[in-house]
Amino acid sequence: MNNHQIENSEDFIWEDEQTYSPEERKELEALYDKTLKQISNQQIIKGTVVAINEKDVVLNIGFKSDGLVPLSEFKDLPDLKVGDEVEVLIENVEDKSGQLVLSRKRANNLRVWDQIYEAYENDVVLTGYVKRRTKGGLVVDIMGVEAFLPGSQIDVKPIRDFDVYVGKTMEFKVVKINTPYDNVVISHKVLIERDLETQKYEILQNLERGQVLEGVVKNMTEFGAFIDLGGLDGLLHITDMSWGRISHPKELLSLDQTINVVVLDFDDEKKRISLGLKQLTPHPWDSLSEDIQEGSIIEGKVVTVADYGAFLEIIPGVEGLIHVSEMSWSQHARNPQEILKVGDIVKAVVLSIDREEKKMSLGLKQLTPDPWLQAPIKYAVGTKHKGIVRNITNFGLFVELEEGVDGLIHVSDLSWTKKIKHPSEFVKKDEELEVIVLEIDPENRRLSLGHKQIKENPWDIFQSVFPVDSKHPGTILKFIDKGIMVELPYGVEGFLPYKGLQRKREEYKSGDKIDLIVTEFSKENRKIIVAEVVPEKEQKEGKEKTKKEKETKKKEERSTLGDLDALVGLKEKLAAKEKEEQAKAIEKLNKIREEESKKK
Repeated sequence: MNNHQIENSEDFIWEDEQTYSPEERKELEALYDKTLKQISNQQIIKGTVVAINEKDVVLNIGFKSDGLVPLSEFKDLPDLKVGDEVEVLIENVEDKSGQLVLSRKRANNLRVWDQIYEAYENDVVLTGYVKRRTKGGLVVDIMGVEAFLPGSQIDVKPIRDFDVYVGKTMEFKVVKINTPYDNVVISHKVLIERDLETQKYEILQNLERGQVLEGVVKNMTEFGAFIDLGGLDGLLHITDMSWGRISHPKELLSLDQTINVVVLDFDDEKKRISLGLKQLTPHPWDSLSEDIQEGSIIEGKVVTVADYGAFLEIIPGVEGLIHVSEMSWSQHARNPQEILKVGDIVKAVVLSIDREEKKMSLGLKQLTPDPWLQAPIKYAVGTKHKGIVRNITNFGLFVELEEGVDGLIHVSDLSWTKKIKHPSEFVKKDEELEVIVLEIDPENRRLSLGHKQIKENPWDIFQSVFPVDSKHPGTILKFIDKGIMVELPYGVEGFLPYKGLQRKREEYKSGDKIDLIVTEFSKENRKIIVAEVVPEKEQKEGKEKTKKEKETKKKEERSTLGDLDALVGLKEKLAAKEKEEQAKAIEKLNKIREEESKKK
């Protein structure tokens, strides 16, 4: 008879009370207690189902009283019946009401945690159900315990949509347990990586250059795309995607796209694989029309513009270079970007073509006539023209008469009358200038031009205007090392050596007007040397001053001896006068002091 039957039998209690003495009763109770199990709180124990009602399941665990467990904790056992054995946790041996408190849910939970710890320590794979998505990953149910699967641990490739995994049953490994908070972090990626290592080894063992493989576009960057070959990644460089030019891989590929690629090269040690896509199709040069030869006019699209020229795409994968020197007949260097823009559709002439080397040289200027073909007629010696100053150097300047036809004016051919040290003193870049053709060399495409020759040489006239010893007014222009450049009448420049000045050099400045006399004239060298002339008035005053100075000097010489005696007497007088003035000052000072003393 169990404890439940004893407590509910009045006959037994009466019989016990009437038959046994108190001592006997204690002995019997002690014997009964020995037949019961020794249990404690938080202990997991097996119990037998003795009854099932609408709310609870009654369990006999071999203790003096039965325990109740909510029926809701047996949802996973829909076929539960009396007599079945189940594991429960003893939460409380006796609560305030004297009731034994049991929990199957907590017993299961502890058993699950034991299995999770064991899986963590022994590297055991567990199965779980993905319940929902959360911030940064997924929540997975592992035997009733919610574990966190970070997004980075789902797969070896980046996952863009976590929702596709919700509702799936997958395998995982426990990678971290936070015991104080009962948090579990799991990974599916480590299981994939383990399998991938085996696949990588097999792929590398069988890899050959030229081998065609199937892969999935895993990631894209500006320089190329990474292709997943089944556990091993290979790089498909942007230049190996298409025979034509593309600016970004996304123009041809999309993420997760399955494509065929060819192995170009690989490194066993570093596990690097270079892949190609365009190599699976014939080279466009092989399909280029045989009609395209040197001299052919073709049309294409500008795909690249650089400092040295531009590339013209004839068909995708076939390009020709237009060098900057072949863009214009002009001999002046220009920026190709001023002539062509990426995307322009232009025509060009094939200058050279090498089908074996797959190279083509093109020209733009050849579409228009060479201006030098007509230059000997158009720019005959002696003809006058107007041009634009395009470049200035130390020795001269280049004038463009038309695009492609330039001529040089030497600095000595700029002016008949002025000494020009640098052409920039005479004219500025991009200014228009009138010129005359002095010489032409069509074979070497050279023109010699002049500017001063447009006017008649004035030095034939200057010879009679500026003869030696002729006098002229002048203006100081500038000071140089050995003298002064002066401007004479008619705009002619002359040279005044410093030794030809009448005064010290420091007394002169630019813009001063001075009188000059010609000391040397050279028509061949176009040179006039002058000296300063003293004005007639200053000459007359100077002569009179010199005369007076001579007369004074003679008088001084005659009176020198008499003056010496007079100087001695004068010195004595000055000394006496000085002593007298000093005595008066002292006397006056003493009077002032006496008056101040009286006042005090």
